[in-house]
Amino acid sequence: MNAAIKDVARAPAVAGRAPAAGTAAAQGSPAAAARPPTAKPAAAHAPVHLERRNHWPLIWTVAVGALLYWGSHAHLARYITPQRGVGYWLGICGGSMMVLLLLYSARKRVSWLRWMGRLPAWFEFHMFLGVVGPILILFHANFRLGATNSNVALFSMLLVASSGVVGRYIYTRLHARLDGREVTLEQLKADGENLRTQTGSIEFLPDFLDVLAVIEKRFIEPPAHRLARATHLFTGAFRMARARHLVRREIRVAMRRSLQRESPLIAKHAQRLATVARGYAYRRLDAGRRVTEYKAYARMFSWWHVLHIPLFFMLLIAGIAHVIAVNVY
Repeated sequence: MNAAIKDVARAPAVAGRAPAAGTAAAQGSPAAAARPPTAKPAAAHAPVHLERRNHWPLIWTVAVGALLYWGSHAHLARYITPQRGVGYWLGICGGSMMVLLLLYSARKRVSWLRWMGRLPAWFEFHMFLGVVGPILILFHANFRLGATNSNVALFSMLLVASSGVVGRYIYTRLHARLDGREVTLEQLKADGENLRTQTGSIEFLPDFLDVLAVIEKRFIEPPAHRLARATHLFTGAFRMARARHLVRREIRVAMRRSLQRESPLIAKHAQRLATVARGYAYRRLDAGRRVTEYKAYARMFSWWHVLHIPLFFMLLIAGIAHVIAVNVY
């Protein structure tokens, strides 16, 4: 036990990431179970890195929300007009960005366009255009309604942008990374089972594993009733937040119990050991959630494609009609 604690304490600190068990863990060696794994041959498929949490989407969302709030309350009509100057060119740039969204679909579906670059980079560029383009058009319109053709184009754009946000969220539930590859259900199940066997890094908290299993059953496993499963799916973020709160509380309780039973070694490395246990629990909860929600999100993503593509072409038609009406009449 003491050897495992020392190995966990000496391991490099990676926020939210527990050391994986090596080959010796399967042979029953506690010290080797907590030691960082050595290089292994490439597996048949790349592992799903569920433990890395990217905070940039949250930062990006807050920044965009603040910009939209400022623009809607800044009385920009005194400085920007849609018919000329900066306001006119904001509309041109925003509309051009919406048209350029088609490049991602072309790159993904036409094989001879591979010379244009990697698909993940195009996907990120597609998301960038889908956010910045509508923002520029909103500033072009001064966050106000206008003529009928302008309003049709504006609401079409807002529908497409909202649909894109929904599709982006569903996409994250089916893909571990932004590499364009869909994670299979079998891969998610294998990764989840692998996490369940990698308990060497938290063997210093034996009671916590039982508590974690109870939390998984309460917040992750879907209910039997169909209506309850639908509610379960759409409350995933709330359930995960509640489960993470309970994990943090139970880790504190388990650490206090261990401090009463074990040697002073746990007290010396208490913060590092708690970080390791928390990272392992978070990864295991996330893996379980992805497995239980995979099929439902796969169906939703196919339905989303059926809706999003007609909305986008409706936007193109409305945008062209708006440009013709403004410049001809």
